Amino acid sequence: MIKLNETPVRTARNFNINNIKIEDISLKNMLKDFENIEVMLPEEVEVENAISNFELKYGMNEEKINEVKENANHTLKLKIAGKVKEQVEIVANFDDENVNLIQNIEIIAQENSKANIVLKYKSEDDTVNYKNSIIRIKAEKNANINIVVVNLLNTSSTNLLSIENEIDEGAVLNYIGVDFGGKNSITNYYSKLNGNEAKNNIDVIYLGKDEQLFDLNYIGELRGEKTQIEIEAQGALKDRSKKHFKGTIDFKKGCKKAKGNENEFCMLLSDNAKSIALPMLLCSEEDVEGNHSSATGKVGNKELFYIMSRGFEYKEAMKLLVRARFNKILEKIKDEELKNEILEEINERLN
Repeated sequence: MIKLNETPVRTARNFNINNIKIEDISLKNMLKDFENIEVMLPEEVEVENAISNFELKYGMNEEKINEVKENANHTLKLKIAGKVKEQVEIVANFDDENVNLIQNIEIIAQENSKANIVLKYKSEDDTVNYKNSIIRIKAEKNANINIVVVNLLNTSSTNLLSIENEIDEGAVLNYIGVDFGGKNSITNYYSKLNGNEAKNNIDVIYLGKDEQLFDLNYIGELRGEKTQIEIEAQGALKDRSKKHFKGTIDFKKGCKKAKGNENEFCMLLSDNAKSIALPMLLCSEEDVEGNHSSATGKVGNKELFYIMSRGFEYKEAMKLLVRARFNKILEKIKDEELKNEILEEINERLN
C-alpha cells in the first residue's frame, strides 16, 4: 500500500480521510519520451529550459515528488509578461504509444501580467495510462492569471496532480479544475497568499463512474492583509465511485481582514456511491472571516418527476440535473470549444 495526500492537520482516524491509502501505483511500462503533446504559446510567452529547484510544502508524497524531479519526460518553464491576448494551451493525448507522462511545469506571471492558460489530458483509447504532474505558479504583484486543468483520462488510468501557488500583492489567480478521469484521481492543491489583497478563486467539478476514486485536497494559507480565497466544488457520483474532499483554509498571523469561503456539494446518482468531506478552518489571527459548508444528497424525486413530466426520459433528466449543478462553474470557461467538449464528456460518462 502507498500513502498519499496528507491533510495539513490530523483528524480522528475513524473518519478515514487524513490521507489516501491505495495499492501501489507506479509505472507499468518503460518510461520513454511523451510525443503526443501539443504546446501552443503566444509570442508574448517566453520559454525557458531550466526548471528551478524546488521543494513542495505538501504534494502527493516524497516518492511521487521525487519521481517528477528525477524522471520527468515533459518539462516546461513559462514566463508571462504583459497582457497576453491569445490562450496558452498544453494538450497531452494518451494512446498506446504514449502511455506514461511525468510532467514538471513552472509558470511565472510577472508583475501586471495577464493570461489564460489551459492544460488538458485525454485518453484516445482504453490503454491504461499513468500521469504524475507538478504545476508551480508564481503570480507576482497585480498579475491576473486564469488557469483551467481538464482531466479526461479513461477510467482505468492513474491521475496524480500536485499544484503549488505563490500569490503576491494584488495578484489574482483563478483556477478551474475539471476532474472526470482515472481509476484513481488524486489532487493536491496548495496556495500561499503572501501579498496584501492577494486573491485565489478555486472552482472544481468532478464526475465519477464505475469504481473510480477521487481524493481532492485543497489547501489555502492566507498570510497578507485583506487576502481572499474562495473554494467551490460541485460533483456527481454514479455506480460504485468514491470521493474524498478535503478543503483547508488557514488564516495565518498577519492576515487581518482576510476572507475565506469554501462550499462543496456532491450529488449521489447511485445507492452504492460514497462521498466523504472534510472542510476545515484554521485560525491564528483575529479580525478575519471564514465560512465553510459541505453537503451530499441524492437526486430529488420531485425534480426528476418535474423534468420527466416535460417529456424527458430518466437518463436525460439525470444529465440535465448534473449539468445544471456544473453550469455555474462551466460558464467561467472562456474557450467555447473546450466547454462543449466537457459537456459532451458529461453526457457520455452519464450514459
